[in-house]
Amino acid sequence: MPSATPSRGTTNGPPGTHEVRLSGARGRIPSATPSRGTTNGPPGAHEVRLSGARGRIPSATPSRGTTNGPPGAHEVRLSGARGTARPATTKPAPGNETNPDGEIPPQDQEASPVTPRPAPVPPEDRRRLLNATHHNPHAVLGTHKPAPTEPLAIRTWHPYAESVTVHLPDGAAPVPLHPDGDGFFTTALDLPDPPPPYELEITYAGTRIRTPDPYTLLPSLGELDLHLIGEGRHEQLWKVLGAHPMRHQNISGTRFTVWAPNALGVRVAGDFNRWDGAAHTMRSLGGTGVWELFVPGLGEGELYKYEITRPDGTRTLRADPLATRTETPPATASIVHSSHYTWHDEDWLRTRAARPAHEAPFSVYEVHLPSWRPGLTYRDLAVQLPAYVADLGFTHVELMPVAEHPFGGSWGYQVTGFYAPTARLGTPDDFKHLVDALHRAGIGVIMDWVPAHFPRDDWALAEFDGRPLYEPADPLRAAHPDWGTLEFDYGRREVRNFLVANAVYWCEEFHIDGLRVDAVASMLYLDYSREQGRWTPNAAGGRENLDAVAFLQEMNATLYRRVPGVVTIAEESTAWDGVTRPTHHTGPTGFGGLGFGLKWNMGWMHDSLGYVAHDPVHRAHHHHEMTFSMVYAYSENYVLPISHDEVVHGKRSLVSKMPGDWWQQRATLRAYLAFMWAHPGKQLLFMGQEFAQGAEWSEAHGPDWWLLDPAYGAERDHRGVRDLVRDLNATYRATPALWEQDTAPAGFSWVLGDAAQDNVFAFLRHATDGSPVLSVSNFSPVLRHDYALPAPAGSSTWHEVLNTDAARYGGSGAGNPGPLKADPALKLTLPPLATVWLAP
Repeated sequence: MPSATPSRGTTNGPPGTHEVRLSGARGRIPSATPSRGTTNGPPGAHEVRLSGARGRIPSATPSRGTTNGPPGAHEVRLSGARGTARPATTKPAPGNETNPDGEIPPQDQEASPVTPRPAPVPPEDRRRLLNATHHNPHAVLGTHKPAPTEPLAIRTWHPYAESVTVHLPDGAAPVPLHPDGDGFFTTALDLPDPPPPYELEITYAGTRIRTPDPYTLLPSLGELDLHLIGEGRHEQLWKVLGAHPMRHQNISGTRFTVWAPNALGVRVAGDFNRWDGAAHTMRSLGGTGVWELFVPGLGEGELYKYEITRPDGTRTLRADPLATRTETPPATASIVHSSHYTWHDEDWLRTRAARPAHEAPFSVYEVHLPSWRPGLTYRDLAVQLPAYVADLGFTHVELMPVAEHPFGGSWGYQVTGFYAPTARLGTPDDFKHLVDALHRAGIGVIMDWVPAHFPRDDWALAEFDGRPLYEPADPLRAAHPDWGTLEFDYGRREVRNFLVANAVYWCEEFHIDGLRVDAVASMLYLDYSREQGRWTPNAAGGRENLDAVAFLQEMNATLYRRVPGVVTIAEESTAWDGVTRPTHHTGPTGFGGLGFGLKWNMGWMHDSLGYVAHDPVHRAHHHHEMTFSMVYAYSENYVLPISHDEVVHGKRSLVSKMPGDWWQQRATLRAYLAFMWAHPGKQLLFMGQEFAQGAEWSEAHGPDWWLLDPAYGAERDHRGVRDLVRDLNATYRATPALWEQDTAPAGFSWVLGDAAQDNVFAFLRHATDGSPVLSVSNFSPVLRHDYALPAPAGSSTWHEVLNTDAARYGGSGAGNPGPLKADPALKLTLPPLATVWLAP
């Protein structure tokens, strides 16, 4: 529809003309005045045919594109062929719609053999359409036969059109429609019901657009889909809601569907109608709250939003909650998209389910994609990231949130486009290419997923249709106190469906291997970060969010059922019972397990970082901070996380947390990493910490890669830590004792757990076949010779397999080069601020 605002592009050619692409391409429509470009040539009217193609509706300004051709001609692209549309004064060949050269002929025809008569729009329907409050425009527009003996009424609504003509098949002459005011055009013809397929020719400021009538088409969404949506059980919701290019009733176009149960009316607006949705009013399908419209001729790449009339009569323009592609922020429009990616990771998908995550090697490198190497796209990252991660030996990457978010400073944790990878780095198919490349390099992909809350942006989910919809109506439950965002209404089945299907979407459509679920604790507790009197108890008077519990159980059960080999990981910071227990097992609290595969061990992280932050002389008084984790180590399936949260906001980087001079800081870091890799649980390390970056992480700058530049004087210090991480991963993956029984008490035993005065910890890890590994850590700066340990059972001779004080890592080189005899005690050299691993 016309607007006063210009569009991008330049036109060169006859004035009053614009380029048009058909059969899925983008086109231009003439306007009265040029904008962002120039037109040259004599004025003339042109016809554009839109049967299954994309077109532009004229306005006072032109849109994108360039036309070049003889005066009075208009460039058209038809399925890849180029043709020239002649002026309307040219007589066409009888019965032809296009000639062999691809030209679109004019429509001067003989008089119609039928006698058209007006078919006025009923006053109440007119009012509701004009006010954007009509629930069923298809009952008014399109074709209607009041009685068998009555003529067939044809009505259409194009507020800015000069005229509208009906084109019937078989060479029949076109029939002009009568203007009925307010942009309505009508006629009544002696035709059967249903009539033969016809097209509308709409004239705007001298330009004609020809398109099938969308209001003659049946709903493009089936009854079963609507039933499942209404019950909140559609596990592939993204396939039925949103914008989908398709063929419907043998016509190419795009189906738009959106859930907005409180709306008085919904229109779809976009570039294709100059962001005026009047000509594309949607219909409500039953009592599901779903609105639908199939728009002929629209294809991929179109920008759109939904124009929603709220219950109070005001209107709001909203991005599609199920858009699979978006504009690059700060732009906020949704984009019609279909994936054309061909996957090459069959071998990975076939084998990833061979062993559950808690019984497999699982070493994770956490990455913030936009800042890992700033400026790289998804496809650039597909070249560099898999090679780097594979070289260091990590089994998985964990991607900080990829879903679209308007504010980069949120790191992706304030999501508005739950079904769209951020456009900052490329297209959805580009992101698939990155995942594919990681899989082909043997690396699993975990993605941060944020179902706990969403931002209040007025073009996104907040009060989507004029009332609380995705958020609870109770303001004490809706507002998230920490982040100024809104929480989801987990008690509403359609909202649960939106989120459960979203989890399935990422794993099925993008081959994601696992989801790390953010902020689970804030979902589980109604009083989370809320003062007394500022929260609403559950039905039993308790603080547990029973709806969130049910949602998490449903999400996990659905995902594990549908996606073999997937893993879900909870960032949960409380002592909630049964986070990683199966959903059908009831625990002492009376709740079934939440069904996660793994849980971040926040207690271990806080305690262990607190211990190493103390000066060695004081560590004896904090010895329990390194041993307490074994009291609860088997209550859940744990991941030991050194994540982005620990190296920002004044917390300092990992190496900078360590006391002492630069040598002592690096030595303590190396000892800590080896202690972590040997401790029961899986490992996660944030980018930059693998080479002892001294500065905190910044999303604007990313890791300090220059520290690894050979021209930098201290490069060897940082390279030494990175080499240690590589060797830790290689030894870890090759040693089942370090991962096979992470969740079983039989996989761990203390050798020396009470040597507080020495700052020494020694323990054994056991594989299922009984083969052990001995880890000994010395967190004092004292070199200890002939340090005696109780003889570990199972072997009398041990040898060193890893030593964090090795010279190649930047250490002093102290260690145990030869075999060690346990006779009767095992005596070894303990390097200062170091961890050694020994095996029989």
